[in-house]
Amino acid sequence: MGFLKNIFRSSEPKEEKALPWQALRSVDQLAVIDERSKTKTQVIFKHSTRCGISSMVMNQFVSMYDVAANIDLYYLDLLSFRDVSDEVGYKFQVMHQSPQLLVIRNGVTVAHASHGAVNDIDLSRFV
Repeated sequence: MGFLKNIFRSSEPKEEKALPWQALRSVDQLAVIDERSKTKTQVIFKHSTRCGISSMVMNQFVSMYDVAANIDLYYLDLLSFRDVSDEVGYKFQVMHQSPQLLVIRNGVTVAHASHGAVNDIDLSRFV
């Protein structure tokens, strides 16, 4: 059995990449995001903690994310904060999907995507 573990497991421990997430837990934070978007790109990642596709997309996003990017990055657990998720859709005029990424500049959603297309957004275009 140990032989099979060695085949399917890397001998090197995988280093976790820490992103500069800010938890989005309150509707009041949306006014702050709106205001900050006037001087710096704001990005909201809406994630469903019970969805396999959402987890896969998030893992890909984390591995591809350039930690040097000059953006504010928000994480929204939409199952725990459904009211915030609903308000994000209303305020930034984007129909709810999960997973979903919104890029906000000057109070307006300038790009958004859901599911696998989340990782197709080139955030460097908005810095």
